Amino acid sequence: MPLMLALGFTSGLPLALTGGTLQAWLTTAGVDLTTIGIFTLVGLPYTLKFLWAPLMDRYVPPWLGRRRGWMLTTQLLLGASILALATTDPVHAPVTVAALALLVAFASASQDVTVDAYRAEALTPAERGLGAAVSVVGYRIAMLLTGAGALVAAQFLGFPTVYVLAAGLLVVGLAATGLGPEPIAINATHGLPPSSLRAAIEEPLREFFMRPGARSLLGLIILYKLGDAFAGSLTTAFLIRGVGFGVGEVGAINKGLGLVSLLLGGLVGGAWLARLGLYRALLLFGMLQGVSTLTFSILAWAGKSYTLMVIAVGFENLAGGMGTAAFVALLMGLCDPRYTATQFALLSALAALGRVYVGPAAGFVVDAVGWGNFFVITSITALPGLILLVKLRKRLELHSDDRMTS
Repeated sequence: MPLMLALGFTSGLPLALTGGTLQAWLTTAGVDLTTIGIFTLVGLPYTLKFLWAPLMDRYVPPWLGRRRGWMLTTQLLLGASILALATTDPVHAPVTVAALALLVAFASASQDVTVDAYRAEALTPAERGLGAAVSVVGYRIAMLLTGAGALVAAQFLGFPTVYVLAAGLLVVGLAATGLGPEPIAINATHGLPPSSLRAAIEEPLREFFMRPGARSLLGLIILYKLGDAFAGSLTTAFLIRGVGFGVGEVGAINKGLGLVSLLLGGLVGGAWLARLGLYRALLLFGMLQGVSTLTFSILAWAGKSYTLMVIAVGFENLAGGMGTAAFVALLMGLCDPRYTATQFALLSALAALGRVYVGPAAGFVVDAVGWGNFFVITSITALPGLILLVKLRKRLELHSDDRMTS
């Protein structure tokens, strides 16, 4: 678990450095808004990482093994690119800044691919839920440091120095990579890595779709967190515009309490998953996710109430964190160790589809039915995933817990 915490921390470090923190640097430097808007495209590698994930399944670096070797390589590239970014001038060399920010995002996304694969292979089925939750805790801590923490520090030290310090924090990941064991399941029970790059691209898809109920499993991946994502897409807007809370109040409760509840939910969910088993945990946590969004309906109908706001935000994030722990454990269990990097990258990208497409629809639904009914609809949206989960019980147990321990 300390290893999962450290690797989660290292994965979370770069995200804000190419997102909100970089945007703040550009803004304070006087870069025009059009250019700042274009800079949001540097985050594309995070959504396209499945395209080069097969390379990390096929090739084995000549140091530390297949998983740790790639982790070390991406971490060194990440540190070098962050340090290089710290030496640039956003006003006089915006193209250079953009290129280096894109390189940071590419190295970060590549590190995510191999860390996800390492976690899936190194953890036993009983450890996956808690391992995923601990990783999220490390990830969020790192995001706070390079997000809010970086903005505070930049007032006194300047952004270049902040980026240098952020690069130095990668020593946490380097230490974890050096000290952690290389997963041995790949050689012990599951054969050799793909024999060619073509095989690394084709075989992960062929292996997955040859499983009984493969398409239904993909449907579950899309639908399981859909209701939660639907509600979360407009939660902040609802609290400010729909109920009338101030921005500061929303920041303190929705973001502060929400983060604490989310992390606590992940840890509790991970611990319970080991006792309940994957299927029962997914079912229970999925039901809690669906019910939790109804608390926002109660808040909408009751009107402005700090007590109800705390209950709604706390419950929704607690249930969401529990569901996320079980869901990540599901993704890990569905990966064949020969192709973990490729399959996990593809499955996680597929899981993001729901979050991408429900957001634009949410505003139209609110306009049509109002806030209270909107959150009722988001709760109902969770039902198809739960129904599919029940139908897939036997296949899910076969292709997650059992197939990884057989």
